[in-house]
Amino acid sequence: MIQLKKWSVFLYALCVSAVSYAQQLSDYNVVWETPGENANASMPIGNGDIGANVWVEPNGDVVFYVSKTDAWSEIGRLLKLGKVRVSISPSPFKKISFRQELKLQNGEILISYGDVKMKIWIDANNPVMQVDIESKEPVRVAVKYENWRRERRKIEGEEDGSVWGIGGRQVTKDCPTEIYSEPDSVLPGKEGSIMAYHHNHYSIWKNNLEVQALTDVQAYRPDPLLHRNFGVLISGKGMVNKSDSFLISKTPALHSSIAIYPLTTQGSATGWRRRLEQQAKIVTDIPAHNRRKAHIGWWKAFWERSYIYISAADSLEQDRARKVTQGYILQRFINACGGRGAFPIKFNGSIFTVDTYNRDGKYKGFDADFRLWGGCYWWQNTRLLYWSMLLSGDFDLMSPLFNMYMEALPLRKAATRKYYGHEGAFFPETMNFWGTYADGDYGCDRNGVPLGLAKNPYITYYWQSGLELSLLMFDYYNQTRSTGFAKDTLVPLVTEVLTFFDQHWKRGADGKILIDPAASLETYHKAVNPLPEIVGIRTVAEKMLGLPDGLTTGKLRGQWQRLIADLPALPLRTVGVDTLLAPAHSYSNKANAENPEMYAVFPYRAFALGKPGLQIALNTFLSRTHKENGGWQQNSIQAACLGLTEEAKRMVAESFSTPDKFMRFPAFWGPNYDWTPDQDHGNVAMIALQRMLFQYEGDSVRLLPAWPAEWDVVFRLAGPDRKVYEGTYRNGKLEYSTR
Repeated sequence: MIQLKKWSVFLYALCVSAVSYAQQLSDYNVVWETPGENANASMPIGNGDIGANVWVEPNGDVVFYVSKTDAWSEIGRLLKLGKVRVSISPSPFKKISFRQELKLQNGEILISYGDVKMKIWIDANNPVMQVDIESKEPVRVAVKYENWRRERRKIEGEEDGSVWGIGGRQVTKDCPTEIYSEPDSVLPGKEGSIMAYHHNHYSIWKNNLEVQALTDVQAYRPDPLLHRNFGVLISGKGMVNKSDSFLISKTPALHSSIAIYPLTTQGSATGWRRRLEQQAKIVTDIPAHNRRKAHIGWWKAFWERSYIYISAADSLEQDRARKVTQGYILQRFINACGGRGAFPIKFNGSIFTVDTYNRDGKYKGFDADFRLWGGCYWWQNTRLLYWSMLLSGDFDLMSPLFNMYMEALPLRKAATRKYYGHEGAFFPETMNFWGTYADGDYGCDRNGVPLGLAKNPYITYYWQSGLELSLLMFDYYNQTRSTGFAKDTLVPLVTEVLTFFDQHWKRGADGKILIDPAASLETYHKAVNPLPEIVGIRTVAEKMLGLPDGLTTGKLRGQWQRLIADLPALPLRTVGVDTLLAPAHSYSNKANAENPEMYAVFPYRAFALGKPGLQIALNTFLSRTHKENGGWQQNSIQAACLGLTEEAKRMVAESFSTPDKFMRFPAFWGPNYDWTPDQDHGNVAMIALQRMLFQYEGDSVRLLPAWPAEWDVVFRLAGPDRKVYEGTYRNGKLEYSTR
């Protein structure tokens, strides 16, 4: 039996001061004492928008890819900005003294060998990456910009898996468009600098709208790809050009600093160059020590606002506890590195994809721009990154997701009216960031296919995304209590989503909505009254009815109440003497590996600890068809939500112990169902671990609902109504406080 004792904030602060978060965090820095061969041995860093994969090659060269969250190509691929190589002469490289460390507390990488030390960091508050070099003896530093996109190259064969829905090898196989990787340009820069960029001379956007009969909604936004420019300016004090892509120190020096300034714009290349030079000047005008201090301050605040540190007395359990803690910390770090840009995090690699040097089989030998499943956002995958951010209090990282869907809302409302003749909005499961299906999912040959219906059978009726997004937004509001967010984002979007589900299907003879034709997620392609829709509509509508009156209207509340009353009964089935949840009232054409009935537990929490019907949910979980762990599978989360401590612990420990066998960094998971580094895998394990510690419903909170007695823990997590819960569990005793 867990003993509960609630401390005052003052007493808690006194107690935890003995072991600071920073001391514990430094224990989980990633340290390597040998260099790597290639990008498979890279470490990630980032500032939320700009990222880099950094490694040291056997000759001592420091190499890194530079990436950005908005570097979208002509065909909707998220590309790298380039590759940079830093060399030192005379080479002081000594393998026996080599050390490369990811210093989490400061968001930086430290490299040392021989008499040289390097500090690599991406400013948390300004658009610049910096390499600071110190040496005991004067050395020359050489910087090369290396580019693999030198000429136009056709993308074909297995490589077109990185351009989902455009090439001819996709699901519908009726969009035989030829697709290309287009070249970059290296410009003659000012002395002591390198300037390189990619310019989109054409765009798939207009054709994409034409295929989906949406050319009349072009006014909702301009072409987001055409004339997009993205690239870098590289400069270093005291450096001179040997060529347009090669810098070297004018004279040997003890101290050197290299700055990389990325920028994305739309318009002319000349305008991009002018803005980039202005941007670089703005940054350089800020005193370096001020920027550095603010950068460290940002990371300090990030690590202080939330944490989970697990330990155990038993040596075997301590090893598991350490791996779980490390996995949680590193995945959260990766989220922060790529989560504050103009667009949401890509589930299939974020901004940290690398070449497939040692990859087995058909995906071997592709460059760092390759990511399986392409540039679209797949809701089934993307959502899992953002559920983990609620309890960690990383609300700033959630804005790009909400912004993308809000910007797509006008187009989705127009598409709903055009396709179905009613109001509301639905969102595709597989969605370009501007709000449309990929061509290969929608289908280019529309002969005999109703307007608006996607031909890809996996997502023809997959409109679940709007409902789950609505719940995620509501929980965000419930955590932050931001009235502005509720008025400007939550209510406008959820109103349109619920209106779609209210108006799309007819009522049956019993007055209930008949959700048919439909699907139950991607798994059952034919379904009548699927559980995820029924439980999702009810959960979201009930949450919205709980909003303060000033945020909604009597008309909306009446509509939502009628919608709830008109829902069909929850699908159930019987196995032996047990009653179980069912994927739908009827279902067939199984094609994927999901348990749709378990959506009643997560994400929708209709069945949970302390709620009626828990035994039905437990029976369903134990009888589920798919018991896999890893990737986007949610069994670990659902086990935690149901209080199944040992099952949740086993899966979380397993997930945080299985990085990609080809990658050196311990939190580059994958590829699993997606690509490396797989952002679903780490974030699912994060969510499950959080729900083992902390569950909520409205303002009600449960602490340690599925926590193993053999694991001690120190934690700080965000809860409803802007509260922060912090405490320790040790030797069977929980002590906690709220503030």
